[in-house]
Amino acid sequence: MDAAFDSKENVRQTVWDALQDQKIARFPFPPHDRIPNFKDASAAAEALLDHEFFRNVKRIKVNPDAPQRYVREGALKRGITVYMPTPRLKGGFKKFDPAEIPEENYSDAASLSKGEQFAQEVSLDELPEMDVIVAGSVAVTQTGKRCGKGHGYSDLEYAILRELGHPAVPVVSTVHDIQVVNDFPRDEHDVPLSLVATPTQIIQVDDPLPAPKGIQWEMLSENDLKDMPILAELKDQS
Repeated sequence: MDAAFDSKENVRQTVWDALQDQKIARFPFPPHDRIPNFKDASAAAEALLDHEFFRNVKRIKVNPDAPQRYVREGALKRGITVYMPTPRLKGGFKKFDPAEIPEENYSDAASLSKGEQFAQEVSLDELPEMDVIVAGSVAVTQTGKRCGKGHGYSDLEYAILRELGHPAVPVVSTVHDIQVVNDFPRDEHDVPLSLVATPTQIIQVDDPLPAPKGIQWEMLSENDLKDMPILAELKDQS
């Protein structure tokens, strides 16, 4: 999309509207107020997983949203262990080990509605270092800026890993081509992207923007800590 935006809210609304108006959005509907599913999301996932970034990858963290279901399933098929945060971080993280899931069940394991029976709960102390992180996006830029749905969960999940002492690793995303825009504002805590896969192209960012080094506790309220016990647990450890 050949446009620059003066706010994240404007770019979100424009992208959501375009996905709906051009009938690119896929279930769940409407695409608004979520990481939107899109036409040919499976092709974008395959392009992502076939990229050299994933040549020696053993462990990835993937968001639980609909368009990245294909990334989760494709990763399992390639023998990659998938770590997935529970929605809104209410239940911490889940582990999906392809060695312990029958191959015919990989599709169900990648599904948010059916995957629970194949998941293993993982405590913060048990979380290993990831090779790559896959984040869902509403909009992205060629320079690696990422805009989510506005709740900040992907940024928090990344910050949690850094707070645990994990190193900075590449963050990648899959989107439709219409979700690639010229520019929008970026906040200091936003996770930068190193690679974006669409159904038709790979966007590799040669010089990614600075990554957050940890959680900005001053930005979190008591209600945030109450709603997301994993954060309260981490704060108690710090």
